[in-house]
Amino acid sequence: MFIQFFYTSFQYTKAGFDGSYRKQLLSSGQQAELNKLDASRFAPFWNEIVKNLREEDYISNTELDLLLMPKNIGGLPIVQWPLFLLASKVFLAKDIAVDCNDSQDELWLRISKDEYMQYAVEECFHSIKYILSSILDKEGHLWVQRIFDGIQESISKNNIQSDIHFSKLPNVIAKLVAVAGILKETESADMKKGAVNAIQDLYEVVHHEVLFVDLSGNIDDWSQINRARAEGRLFSNLKWPNEPGLKDMIKRLHSLLTIKESAANVPKNLEASRRLQFFTNSLFMQMPLARPVSEMLSFSVFTPYYSETVLYSIAELQKKNEDGISTLFYLQKIYPDEWKNFLTRINRDENAADTELFSSANDILELRLWASYRGQTLARTVRGMMYYRKALMLQSYLERMHSEDLESAFDMAGLADTHFEYSPEARAQADLKFTYVVTCQIYGVQKGEGKPEAADIALLMQRNEALRIAYIDVVESVKNGKPSTEYYSKLVKADIHGKDKEIYSVKLPGNPKLGEGKPENQNHAVIFTRGNAVQTIDMNQDNYFEEALKMRNLLEEFSQNHGKFRPSILGVREHVFTGSVSSLASFMSNQETSFVTLGQRVLSNPLKVRMHYGHPDVFDRIFHITRGGISKASRIINISEDIFAGFNSTLRQGNITHHEYIQVGKGRDVGLNQIALFEGKVAGGNGEQVLSRDIYRLGQLFDFFRMLSFYVTTVGFYFCTMLTVLTVYIFLYGKTYLALSGVGESIQNRADIQGNKALSVALNTQFLFQIGVFTAIPMILGFILEEGVLTAFVSFITMQFQLCSVFFTFSLGTRTHYFGRTILHGGAKYRATGRGFVVRHIKFAENYRLYSRSHFVKG
Repeated sequence: MFIQFFYTSFQYTKAGFDGSYRKQLLSSGQQAELNKLDASRFAPFWNEIVKNLREEDYISNTELDLLLMPKNIGGLPIVQWPLFLLASKVFLAKDIAVDCNDSQDELWLRISKDEYMQYAVEECFHSIKYILSSILDKEGHLWVQRIFDGIQESISKNNIQSDIHFSKLPNVIAKLVAVAGILKETESADMKKGAVNAIQDLYEVVHHEVLFVDLSGNIDDWSQINRARAEGRLFSNLKWPNEPGLKDMIKRLHSLLTIKESAANVPKNLEASRRLQFFTNSLFMQMPLARPVSEMLSFSVFTPYYSETVLYSIAELQKKNEDGISTLFYLQKIYPDEWKNFLTRINRDENAADTELFSSANDILELRLWASYRGQTLARTVRGMMYYRKALMLQSYLERMHSEDLESAFDMAGLADTHFEYSPEARAQADLKFTYVVTCQIYGVQKGEGKPEAADIALLMQRNEALRIAYIDVVESVKNGKPSTEYYSKLVKADIHGKDKEIYSVKLPGNPKLGEGKPENQNHAVIFTRGNAVQTIDMNQDNYFEEALKMRNLLEEFSQNHGKFRPSILGVREHVFTGSVSSLASFMSNQETSFVTLGQRVLSNPLKVRMHYGHPDVFDRIFHITRGGISKASRIINISEDIFAGFNSTLRQGNITHHEYIQVGKGRDVGLNQIALFEGKVAGGNGEQVLSRDIYRLGQLFDFFRMLSFYVTTVGFYFCTMLTVLTVYIFLYGKTYLALSGVGESIQNRADIQGNKALSVALNTQFLFQIGVFTAIPMILGFILEEGVLTAFVSFITMQFQLCSVFFTFSLGTRTHYFGRTILHGGAKYRATGRGFVVRHIKFAENYRLYSRSHFVKG
């Protein structure tokens, strides 16, 4: 137990320092400043990320407009940033200018302290000049040129304070808003007349209230302008801005001059904000440079599926529990902003009744998908993994455009918005590098019986052309007058008519399901994967487009130096997306997050004992299919099949690394009973590992320090947990004996007389509650590293009020029971926990049956 305590303290302290150090690292080849060319290259990636957030209903249309980045391909000599960075900055700069009585340099210094305020002022200056120059001709164009030349001259002479009356700037802004507000509309005679009048009003304000114009330097030009003004033709030949680029610039200028509220909290959705923050922060972490798509390693994604939920049906969403609460109602209440964004996306009124959504077949399907994308369903997993293909298509398209002509780097940002998904070259390149295989073991049986799961899987294939489904086909026949059963591994896809099209069919020597179901499901279909790497993804996982963009960088880790042996498994960080469902789900989420970040960081380096703890690790495909595969399937002993892949890889001189600049979503159990069954399955699996030959061999081959590290991070953790619970029994029985025999009082009196504080502390029972607090230490360190000290303190106090210590102490009993029972009696088995939403009350009888042996009787 002391070993476990000291290891935990060392592990998470070391991980905290490592994580703090890594956050300060910059990726290799990064430049300190971005120029316009870099911005034009980055814009299509950022915009596609934001558009995907809108398609997933995490942001509203207004937030989409604020987050989109201009293409930076116009005539402006500056980099244009997303509006949410520049919102309200013009008005703040106006207030500074109006109140400032200092010199020009002091004024600009105050504005430049906020770099985005500086960008906003510069962009407004250049945009106004570009727009007015584009829509006016002859004398009007000459007027714009003279005004802006005069301003530039005043700046160069440091006379800006005397030449411009800053107190009248609000009037100029009001007139500019009027001009931009008209020009962003569709052309008509009335609009054109209104635009001319608005520009004339701007002329009056500029000349009579704001700007002192020196006419001595350009007498001929000003005479020509005044003559045109007197004749009423100065702005009469206005050219309406119909070009898309110019129209977008006008709309953006209008937004810059009208948005007065700060957009610092955009996006408001916590999940969207978390994803964007992680993506931007990860760009400053160490990662290998990616090769072009045509030269990158090809890879496959591999997902086992049995009979879990593919898509929620309307009946499931509308079914009410004993309190009258349906799943759909539950989702609407815990995701209110996402529900509102969904209704906006399908053009429905947010105040409309739910029954109105059921009038259209398309709306029904969209509703089913929306709900399914918020649960632990196969549909969510497929959507996430197909982002790999979408990311490769975008990257391939932009690389091809750039390689054909260096000057096209400015044009490709505009083309990428709509063209990359329809480019045959980009689609072909992505299909060469990426394959997604879902091994649905009983898909053939489900299809034969007309199960809804089969229809939903077929729908997913129709919506995702690169999706491949592997399954076992059972063919009954009669040979020589005797019934015969043949088994085939088949791979199918959807054809252009939406029907299943067979790609491969491999005859098997017999029924492949001899051992555990999930590993056998993976083993029969692994032959259909392609490429140098394979990423194993469970069916309750998710992926994000912005993370898929970094997959090329991750695959380059196979060629990096990570020690004596080249990497055989690349560990990937996980984000548990079910943390917001309930307090118990948040406890599990925080515990899991601390393990997949702080914990695995130290296991990988320096301890070198990280194993494969499940998905979404990336395997060296050739290494593993030539050394026993990625799954061990022996019945009972391999109940925790994932970790045996790590054992297998390590025993065969593989190297398992861990990388935190990329993450994949993961769902966890959300109800108490689901969590208990999951903990029981893992604890029972560790009990079987104690008896396995893999553990014995690793223990024999490791050096002392690596062996000890391996022990305390696998079976030793559960063994120490069992000792902790046994210690509690011994302590309580001892206290009972001391109390009944009367010895306890005399010992306490002697301790008080002698001042023996150690003995007094040993007799206290407070440590029973401290056990639960101790298990939360990794989470606290994780909070501090990820969110800061203050937020970590608030989160920890909140969790204490939610009785997290009671929950973790309760979990100790669950682990101890199943681990000890497996050691003594064996019989570990797979436990289906169920991954749905818990919207019903669990009766005491059911709870008692589940916890009677593990908690009630022992208690």
